[in-house]
Amino acid sequence: MKHTFLWAAMLLMIAGATNAQNQATTEANEGQFVRCIAFYNLENLFDTIHDEGKNDYEYLPDGGMKWTSYKYENKVKNMAYAVSQLGTDYDPRGAACIGVAEVENIGCLYDLCAEANSKYGRRLKPILKEGPDRRGVDVGFLYDTLLFKPSRVNGYELKAHYADGGVIKTRLQLCVSGYLLGEGRPEKIHIIVNHWPSRYGGELSSRPGRDTAAMLCKSICDSIYLKEPKAKIIIMGDLNDDPYNHSCKEVLKARKYREEVDPQGFFNTMWQILDKGTGSLAYNGSWNLFDQIIISEPLMNEKLEHGKWTYWKPQIFNKPFLTVQEGKDKGTPLRTTKGGVWQNGYGDHYPTMIYLIRKK
Repeated sequence: MKHTFLWAAMLLMIAGATNAQNQATTEANEGQFVRCIAFYNLENLFDTIHDEGKNDYEYLPDGGMKWTSYKYENKVKNMAYAVSQLGTDYDPRGAACIGVAEVENIGCLYDLCAEANSKYGRRLKPILKEGPDRRGVDVGFLYDTLLFKPSRVNGYELKAHYADGGVIKTRLQLCVSGYLLGEGRPEKIHIIVNHWPSRYGGELSSRPGRDTAAMLCKSICDSIYLKEPKAKIIIMGDLNDDPYNHSCKEVLKARKYREEVDPQGFFNTMWQILDKGTGSLAYNGSWNLFDQIIISEPLMNEKLEHGKWTYWKPQIFNKPFLTVQEGKDKGTPLRTTKGGVWQNGYGDHYPTMIYLIRKK
């Protein structure tokens, strides 16, 4: 009798999980197609070989992190699994485009894509342009070859200085223009991947660097709008600021509510999530949402009956496998290393994403 009860309970749990999964994957599919666009800070995806001119010594086998091939291979495996799961709550094919940050070189992204493609059936290809960052990390871009076709790639260097006059050597802003494929006529979008200057030295003293980064990003968008007044632009990245900070709210003018967005303005898809107490990274017991996705007004206001892609909703991908399950860090991202100790985790940031929908 006891075993019968246990089997019945297990069957109910399985049925409940299956029903929940079916409901999630069909929520937007009744008359609509879904597409996921994501961003993920990969937290120091370094290989084990020194790159000439890069300050990667900490991530060498004899460096401070004792970064061996074993650790690197595990890091790639972990990140490949995480990347392969992005967007699958609503589209089993996964994310069409993924902006990434904190990558040493294109080789690391080739390794990541190879793992995701061979183990999890993804069809990802990488894009990366080397920038002048003092640590040697860059932003990059992954795309599903069946869901997105790049047509133009540009890297924009930030020209900024610290308060003492020193040059800020930071990541390029990577602008990938291309076409979302499948489910009707291909449609052009522009994705700008960012990793703005850090808060090193304090939020206030380091603010000018991020304000200047926001000016550069705004300038890139303005140049796109000059050629395409109805351009669909997605700004994403680790901005090292929250949505309400000066760089995002005042310089970029990314608004909190849809009704506040003017023509050719911007809507911050993450702001209201942060208001509810959810973030993408934790610091000193509080949450920040630095990993933002900001969209242009034409993408926000496209009508479904036109058969074009339009914004649906945002998501922070804070799944249990990415999260510490016990101890004082319980509920926060499971990192690769912490305090110099290898955790064999993923990263210190959760991925963020938005979903686009299109009428069938």
